[in-house]
Amino acid sequence: MPERAELRLGVDVGGTHTDAAILDRSDRLVASAKVSTSADVTGGVADAIAAVTARGVDTARVTHAMLGTTHATNAVLERRNLRRVAVMRLGGPATHAVRPLFGWPGDLTDAVSAGEIIVDGGVEFDAREIRPLDTDAIARFLASVADTADAVAITSVFAPVSAEHEAVARDLVATELGDVHVSLSNELGSIGLLERENATTLNAALSGLAGDAAGAFRDALVASGIEAVMSFAQNDGTLMRLERAMRFPVLTIGSGPANSLRGASYLTGITDALVVDVGGTSADVGALVNGFPRESSAAVEIGGIRTNFRMPDLVTIALGGGSVLSRDGSEVRVGPASVGFRLSSEGLIFGGHTPTLTDAAVAIGRARLGDAERLPAGDSDLFREAMLRSDDMLEGAINRMKTSREDRPVVVVGGGSIVVPDRIRGASQVYRPEHADVANAIGAAIAEVSGSVDRVVNLGAGGREAALREAREDAHERAVLAGAAADRVRIVELEEIPLAYLSRPAVRIRAKAAGPLDLDAGPTGIEHPRVEAADHARTAGDATAG
Repeated sequence: MPERAELRLGVDVGGTHTDAAILDRSDRLVASAKVSTSADVTGGVADAIAAVTARGVDTARVTHAMLGTTHATNAVLERRNLRRVAVMRLGGPATHAVRPLFGWPGDLTDAVSAGEIIVDGGVEFDAREIRPLDTDAIARFLASVADTADAVAITSVFAPVSAEHEAVARDLVATELGDVHVSLSNELGSIGLLERENATTLNAALSGLAGDAAGAFRDALVASGIEAVMSFAQNDGTLMRLERAMRFPVLTIGSGPANSLRGASYLTGITDALVVDVGGTSADVGALVNGFPRESSAAVEIGGIRTNFRMPDLVTIALGGGSVLSRDGSEVRVGPASVGFRLSSEGLIFGGHTPTLTDAAVAIGRARLGDAERLPAGDSDLFREAMLRSDDMLEGAINRMKTSREDRPVVVVGGGSIVVPDRIRGASQVYRPEHADVANAIGAAIAEVSGSVDRVVNLGAGGREAALREAREDAHERAVLAGAAADRVRIVELEEIPLAYLSRPAVRIRAKAAGPLDLDAGPTGIEHPRVEAADHARTAGDATAG
């Protein structure tokens, strides 16, 4: 094969900084840049791309671009740019005890819901119907929300076992409402009806935002003279192509911390460790297992609601380089308020008037930046006590993430990592790799492509081994379909969970395959980045690669 000159661009948006990194075909870092995150997010992305390509990079050589973005997270937290969703649960009469969107914060329900209904339908764990699907009730409900719904979320009982009822309901939506986005729960979540329904509804609410983010990313690339295959980072530290990101924007919510964990593994060569990622506003503590983020085994709360799709297992604390220092009586407080991306103008060492944790790190000699002469001499006790408080918060978060009492290696990354001490209780060793400040962007650039399956299997004539083999093969195929190099895909996760108290033997099988991008594949997906996610939702079948 002739020598190729592909470069990969990774961009990651944080609350304070937006980072960019360019790597070559051999995973060597070519250039990196860090700029302030803009209030509209997309401006910071364009600035980061312009800054990194200005460092002697031939933009014609950039063939792949990856984005980890906070667009989806911010939309949920701030209750803005969300679509109105018609929520359908196929599960009557068995699930009437708990209504759809139960437990949602009132302001989020008001922003999202165009109406909810529970209709007869759904299946048992062995795919037997609970009740025949009530298609007439579905048609009446859709007619009632035709003028208010921008998207539809469909959740069926045990849809991961059989998605037949969801497929029928999807076709009815196309007949009654035409071309609107449809989110199906079998493509998003796992076993657990309410959490899966919540994830599906959130995904539908975010569907319009996905096209806007893709368009902004493309515009930033074009402005720098880059024509590349566009991918989005997702919650498990792997990539998904543009088309899938537009169908499943909710899967990008945890991409930032996942990128940082993957970048930490790349920079140190360590595949099993704890990672502390300190930004300007918060610090995330996660765990690397076989070079990938350990996934949460419990339901994850996002914006005040419980969901059950793949998310990294994290402990997040309100501590960052921009955390504001204050006194509450005799007690020094660190955060939770933060100056965020305004640190370079509001921090004391930069000529501002707000004492921050970065100021404290400079004051005690833990970091050297800005102008230490600007620090008031009378605040030395404040700075010293703030650092002690910060260290205690970090050690507590690390201990919460550990699964045993043994000390673990800890890798420290992020722009705010200067506030972390060199010795931490609970850490066998603290690693500070070179380029740690842009580990998240590097993680996006080196991210692999994955395919996964999560299913309940009745152990019939084929038996356990046949079920496991089929899951491995399906995960491998889905990774290849998502853009991985077929000859380099490997199984990185295989989990088998027996289901108790059932009349017939059954297990839940989770398999995940991952492999590097197929860099020899031609550019796709950049021509129409603003196309609505609904254009893809009914053509993707049951391919859930990524």
